[in-house]
Amino acid sequence: MARVFGEEDAHLENLNNKTIAIIGYGSQGHAHALNLKENGVEVVVGLHPESGSRKKAEEAGLQVLDVSEATSKADIIMILAPDTVQSKLYEESIGPNLSEGNTLMFAHGFNIHFEQIAPADFVDVSMIAPKSPGHRLRELFQEGDGVPALLAIHQDYTGKAMENALAYAHGLGCTRTGVILTTFKEETETDLFGEQAVLCGGASTLIKKGFQTLVDAGYQPEIAYFECLHELKLIVDLIYEGGLSYMRYSVSDTAEYGDYARGSKVLDESIDENMKQVLKGVQSGDFAREWILENEKGLPKMTQYREEEAAQLVEEVGSRLRKMMRSQSDKRKN
Repeated sequence: MARVFGEEDAHLENLNNKTIAIIGYGSQGHAHALNLKENGVEVVVGLHPESGSRKKAEEAGLQVLDVSEATSKADIIMILAPDTVQSKLYEESIGPNLSEGNTLMFAHGFNIHFEQIAPADFVDVSMIAPKSPGHRLRELFQEGDGVPALLAIHQDYTGKAMENALAYAHGLGCTRTGVILTTFKEETETDLFGEQAVLCGGASTLIKKGFQTLVDAGYQPEIAYFECLHELKLIVDLIYEGGLSYMRYSVSDTAEYGDYARGSKVLDESIDENMKQVLKGVQSGDFAREWILENEKGLPKMTQYREEEAAQLVEEVGSRLRKMMRSQSDKRKN
């Protein structure tokens, strides 16, 4: 069983007299900075001078510094910039400005696990990874609740990496729900696999295949959209609330039986081997190397993928139907 930490295990006072630098001010960055600030922690935000987020952070009452200056001023440096820029950012602005005993912190293990960042040996290296988008982390904090998070320690130079990471998680509000102990390896590999095989790659491919099957059989694209994409949110919300059993309890008996009797005919045993191959590509580092090279080349495949996906019929139909539904909703409000 996984080890789970709660409020009783974390002590916010461990952050007393410490300054935390939040590097980046996107979805996660703004939530981390504001949640910590409202818990009485000294926070600075590190951004490049030309960043469009500087004004937003300043308007929120946060001190904004260049990344190198924020690093120099801080005891804990949480890197929340995109994975693809972290290595360069570390080499140019963060690494040269670290002091002995600092904590280098991440919310995703990609760059440490795949050795894109080689941290100095005189700092702690840890991870606090909230399991939600930043805006949800912020919303629940403001409601007095929190989202679960993952915690990992890669390097414990000071002997206090764990207690400081738990204090940070407390400052975010994550210990209100629970913080699960993991490793950089486990977090990175499971996160990438989940995105590729289930949450993004798997789900989007299943939607497109189902939609096209109905359209090719002569059904109206609008009906196919509702049956294969629009209603998916209703199902996912039920699963999120109470698991697969609650979803099956909530749908009709016909839908439940169809789940049992036909789901495995669509996703047959070949999916097991396909998923193992995807996982193997993650574990071996093949995907990481491919993604790093893709960025170095200027994202040619990504650009092509985006163009091809935007041209899909399901996207055109969906855009039109969503506009229609918003229009009708606006009319009712007025």
